[in-house]
Amino acid sequence: MGRMISEDLYHVPRTCKECGGVLVFKGVGEYKCEDCGAKDYDDYGKVRQYIEEHKGATAAQIENAIGVPQRTIRQMLKDGRLEVSSDSRVFLQCEVCGKLIRYGQYCPECETAVHRNIEAEERERRKKDFQGLGKGQIGDEGQKRFVRNGS
Repeated sequence: MGRMISEDLYHVPRTCKECGGVLVFKGVGEYKCEDCGAKDYDDYGKVRQYIEEHKGATAAQIENAIGVPQRTIRQMLKDGRLEVSSDSRVFLQCEVCGKLIRYGQYCPECETAVHRNIEAEERERRKKDFQGLGKGQIGDEGQKRFVRNGS
């Protein structure tokens, strides 16, 4: 939904474990040392790599194998960075209607409704912000907004 991912949440590596050099982001949770070329991964990269090698692994299995907390894995699912496999017995629930979903916070129908509500609130807020910029307030019709002093 457009929010920034907390780097602390995913334990983003900054320096190379091999030589102490600067790690440069290469994509999909992977970082490469600009000095020696060694690779390292943030939690997302570790989880993604583990899932690719162990299809259908549960959050508990992932945590036991690589040490990334289940809470972090659940946040990745809510952020839409990971998806529950279609053959899983465990799914997420839409936070509005409770429908079973594979990623995110809302089912497609509720996602649309949530965004429409946000858009309506923004329109209402903007409408209030623009009141008083001319006509629109009771008794203001045709009155001057500014008067010169001493003229």
